[in-house]
Amino acid sequence: MKEQEGEQQSIKDKAAKASKEVSADETEDEGELVLNTGASLVTGSAHDDYDWSRGRRNEVHYSKEDAKQYMESYDATMKAMTVNEIVRARVVSITGTDAILDLNFKSDGLLPLSDLRDMGQPKAGDMVDVYVENQEDSKGRLVLSRRKAKLLRAWEAIVDSFTNGTIIRGTVISKTKGGLIVDAGGLETFLPGSQIDIKPIADYDQFVGKVMEFKVVKINETIKNAVVSHKALIESDLAEQREAIISGLEKGQVLEGTVKNITDFGAFLDLGGVDGLLYITDISWGRISHPNEVLHLNQKINVVVLDFDENKKRISLGLKQLQPHPWEVLARTVSEGSTVKGKIVNIEDYGAFLEIQPGVEGLIHVSEVSWANQPINAKEYFKLGFEYDAKVVTIDRDDRKMSLSIKQLSSDPWFVVDQTFPVGSKHNGEVKNITQYGVFVELGQGIGGMIHISDLSWVKRYAHPAEFTKVGERIDVVILEIDKDNKKISLGHKQIEESPWDNFATVFVQGSYHQGLILRRDDKGAIVQLTYGLEAFAPIKQLKKEDGNTAEQGENLTFKIIEFNRDDKRVLVSHTRYADDIRRENEAAEQKRKDAAESAVRNEEKAALKATQEKVERSTLGELDALTQLKDKLN
Repeated sequence: MKEQEGEQQSIKDKAAKASKEVSADETEDEGELVLNTGASLVTGSAHDDYDWSRGRRNEVHYSKEDAKQYMESYDATMKAMTVNEIVRARVVSITGTDAILDLNFKSDGLLPLSDLRDMGQPKAGDMVDVYVENQEDSKGRLVLSRRKAKLLRAWEAIVDSFTNGTIIRGTVISKTKGGLIVDAGGLETFLPGSQIDIKPIADYDQFVGKVMEFKVVKINETIKNAVVSHKALIESDLAEQREAIISGLEKGQVLEGTVKNITDFGAFLDLGGVDGLLYITDISWGRISHPNEVLHLNQKINVVVLDFDENKKRISLGLKQLQPHPWEVLARTVSEGSTVKGKIVNIEDYGAFLEIQPGVEGLIHVSEVSWANQPINAKEYFKLGFEYDAKVVTIDRDDRKMSLSIKQLSSDPWFVVDQTFPVGSKHNGEVKNITQYGVFVELGQGIGGMIHISDLSWVKRYAHPAEFTKVGERIDVVILEIDKDNKKISLGHKQIEESPWDNFATVFVQGSYHQGLILRRDDKGAIVQLTYGLEAFAPIKQLKKEDGNTAEQGENLTFKIIEFNRDDKRVLVSHTRYADDIRRENEAAEQKRKDAAESAVRNEEKAALKATQEKVERSTLGELDALTQLKDKLN
């Protein structure tokens, strides 16, 4: 028993000694690699084979050189990896919901199968790009993202396309305002409608769902947004073809083109890779208001090259030049004195242009519209598109000019105007024009005259003839005077009736009073309508009323005739003078009443004085008689 206890104590002493040696080694060999061998300390008998270099934690110590060699060998088997980078990984195996990825890192990665939907059915051995979000989460696992890797790769491809002009592929996923939305590797980009094709596209829906190639034309690094173009690819493909076409162009060359766009000023034609412009003036020898009168989209036509600029890549085309000029083939029957028919294609202040056939026009001057001497407003008389017959007055085939006349289709009625419309005769005509100074009346075809504003009425004064009549109305007139040389007729309307001014002279005597209605008023005065429709003028200072205010339009007041001129047909009136007359009359009557009252008072005073005097006299005589009697008694 004692022997066993002694043996155990001996083992404990050896273990303690070994522990101290290990501790000493750890102190002395600080910095050396210590590895745990995983062996357990033997506490039984027969320990002669025990490795006393092991520590008490079953650790093995290596020298610095061995540790460095082992670490270099270990690092060579691992892949350098940092957060926020994209790495290439191999699918090791597939579980029910995840894929295990080998990244040559100290631990494998785990990725949900939902992130690999774009690969179809992934299998072991497939390679995939992943984005390292974190090397080690709270559970010691790699955090990877397939989606972020795709987006980053897609953005790198977009930037490369923008910088170097490389081509990317994308799927049109939807239509939006002004264009289409394209999915380019997981990033949504914008495809403007003008960048879909070299020709205008009306229906965007036809492109939804299609996979197309694009070039990036604009990017925004801040919001990771991009604008792509399919048109740029087409144009680059056509660049060589365009250069070949332009290098072979010659003026006068006839080409076939397709109408690809129509504007107000012309049409653009596709000449097989290069565009040319056909101006509206080069479409037809005749006048057209818009190119769509002759052309339509996708129409194939032959055109001639008029001019081109190799530097600016501009080509001017002509269509009408393929046909001879209409003046060159104009029939010889069109000559001076002949009658032609056409439609109005242009109207100017001085006249209208009549097109007798496309490219051949003649001018109808305003002086050749009517025999009447009244002015003609061409823009009111003519209408675009209306047809007229005209007589050729002059024609110059070299200068391609022709003057036409409408009035010369009939004889000049002014030769017999004095027989048809003798002076003093009465007629009924139509008002054709109104000016500031009178009214033009048409009496017959080509014959007309003017009523001066002063000959419209005997009694009314019009500020403008439009107050009396309007265009289109019929009016009775009297022929006052005829000037055949200058083709003028003076007309009168008021002369239909006798002048009432002889009667007015007996009614509106100067100084007489009359009721009047103020029709109009301005800063100079007012027009006052008196009885019998006579209009008079009241100067502004003659409109003062008794209260000091000025009479207004619409007031009915009493006026005094201060001037009546039968020869000049002028009547001046005054309300102020009427008011002054009434005031003076009232003052005179008041003064007369006062004078009468004062006279009556004076008469009463005189009578009272006389009575008093008589009474005093009688009293005095009586006193004298009494004194006489007293005197007699005294005597």
